[in-house]
Amino acid sequence: MVVKFLAPAVAAVFLLGACSSTGPKQGVGTVAGAAGGALLGSQFGSGTGQLVAVGLGTLLGAFVGSEIGASLDATDRLQADRAAQQAYAAPVGQAISWENPNSGNHGTVTTLRQGVNNQTGSYCREYQQTVYVGGRSEQAHGVACQQPDGSWKIVN
Repeated sequence: MVVKFLAPAVAAVFLLGACSSTGPKQGVGTVAGAAGGALLGSQFGSGTGQLVAVGLGTLLGAFVGSEIGASLDATDRLQADRAAQQAYAAPVGQAISWENPNSGNHGTVTTLRQGVNNQTGSYCREYQQTVYVGGRSEQAHGVACQQPDGSWKIVN
């Protein structure tokens, strides 16, 4: 009986996913989340209450799966980390860009200013990072300080 209600919900998610401009990871995340949410929702209630739980589980699962699928993957993070390492050595104000052609995600890291941390004596750089995921931008500011071995550590 649950399958009778689950099939239309999953079909609706597939049809809605086909109308959007999401990437493949986000589409798979949406479908997997919807299926998992529907399965979880089917465990609650009976009759009409169970149908409502399946519907809510499908929608909530689709949303959560879509958000997870839209996030940065391992290649995105690797390229962003490489750009950050380059920015720590680049002239102040120079934007270092990165892009993952497979996901379409991209961003920049720009050192804003540099100086010595009075408490630790470490050489530090303040930076701004902008990341574009699924057409939306997110910005972050931070401070990275050079460690005794020459590596950089984000401290704020």
